[in-house]
Amino acid sequence: MPEQEEVSATQDHNVQPTSQRQETERDEPGTGVLGERSDVLLDQHERTDVYAERDDELWRERESRNQLKHVTGLGELHDVTEVEYRKIRLERVVLVGVWSSRDTTLTQAEESLRELAALAETAGAQVVDGVLQHRSRPDSATYVGSGKAKEIADIVAVNEADTIIVDADLPPSQRRALEDVTRVKVVDRTAVILDIFAQHAQSREGKAQVELAQLQYMLPRLRGWGAALSRQAGGRAAGADAGIGSRGPGETKIEMDRRVIRTRIARLRKQIAQMAPSRQVKRGSRRRTGLPTVAVVGYTNAGKSSLTNRLTGSSELVENALFATLDTAVRRAQSADGRRYAYVDTVGFVRRLPTQLVEAFKSTLEEVGEADLIVHVVDSSHPDPFSQIDAVNDVLKDIDGVGEIPTLTVFNKADLIDNAKRERIASLMPDAFIVSSASGEGIDTLRESVEGLLPRPDVQVEALLPYTAGSLINRIREFGELTALDYRDTGIAVIARVDDRLAARIMDEALPDEPDNRALEGE
Repeated sequence: MPEQEEVSATQDHNVQPTSQRQETERDEPGTGVLGERSDVLLDQHERTDVYAERDDELWRERESRNQLKHVTGLGELHDVTEVEYRKIRLERVVLVGVWSSRDTTLTQAEESLRELAALAETAGAQVVDGVLQHRSRPDSATYVGSGKAKEIADIVAVNEADTIIVDADLPPSQRRALEDVTRVKVVDRTAVILDIFAQHAQSREGKAQVELAQLQYMLPRLRGWGAALSRQAGGRAAGADAGIGSRGPGETKIEMDRRVIRTRIARLRKQIAQMAPSRQVKRGSRRRTGLPTVAVVGYTNAGKSSLTNRLTGSSELVENALFATLDTAVRRAQSADGRRYAYVDTVGFVRRLPTQLVEAFKSTLEEVGEADLIVHVVDSSHPDPFSQIDAVNDVLKDIDGVGEIPTLTVFNKADLIDNAKRERIASLMPDAFIVSSASGEGIDTLRESVEGLLPRPDVQVEALLPYTAGSLINRIREFGELTALDYRDTGIAVIARVDDRLAARIMDEALPDEPDNRALEGE
């Protein structure tokens, strides 16, 4: 017996716990299942460099999948006045993302999560943590897998978080499964963007567009609780002699909610369609007067409103927050020769902009398709400004007529970048403008280029006007190109380029006995 106990003690001493063996195998590539096979192959002198690289890649992939990567630098607000609802306790959120080596890089995934953090802060939340998981594809059940869902639940509990925000457009089944594991509310990227739009919409049309997008997003995500919430009897239950077995569950609560939402969606679409004539009247007024328009587009928070203010001298709302501008704003400007034109400040874009919002804001984006010139504003201080350009172009290509409109690319916030980034932008996009709406750098050069690309009136007019036509001459200066002006004894000789409507009015006002009165189109 003593000998047997000694043998058992020796065996127990040599046996390691399972978790300890796993850690040893993980730390020492020469042990474990893959390590043992590698040693055998080495002893047989049959292992090649290709196998070694493949084993290393498998180990790296396994290590990457076995841990959540915490992304630093989230939730650091520089100015708390940028976000609403600061007087109450902010909703504490944890950000979750999944990335695959086939679709993106780790740097791009981290940048996407930082953008989600900015969206969450703009919506009125406090970001307490953010994690990324590396896997080939999202888990079909809980998006991150059951094991990682439990780890996220622990992170939520430690940080006393209220909500999880997923950096993706999450299907309803995955959202419910993740909520069941973590026991907190789970929302996706689309829901955050819709919430920001709902906070910032000001006009009647903007509010209707946001509500339409919210209802379209909500409709497939309603949660029902079965026949227990029936609101009416089905089948022949209403009949007095229907009998046993004829009473069905009838319309459930979720069916009634869906019917109410569909009815509201139809009503909102009708209201937005009824608002279209008002926009058309405004655009028609600009066309009738020959007023050229410049559409200012770009990624959200790229500084479009600030740049518009610099170019026009207006005081449009400027806020260092995402989607501060939702309603189209038209600001008039005057060229060096006195000609008037207008800047149209549009809603900002974002990567993976929800399809519901693109559909709801199509009426607003019509302004871009009917502009004479597009100024594409880019945030030069962003870590990857060229990805923002691609995101905006993806939305613009779906707008009719945009491909035929001349476009100027403007890198704003030049005061926030160094010389190395300036040189990189200049080498990759030599035709782009580098400006700063804060300091005024490059604004005059940009303004000259914008005015040089404005469409020229297509009618050449030569007329002798009476001295009582001073207001008409002033209109020529504002909406046309005044080439020559000569005050004679008989009247005012005018040579100008104007549109066809103004040309017709000039010919009506011209002195009838003057043989040199003429209007030539296209010269």
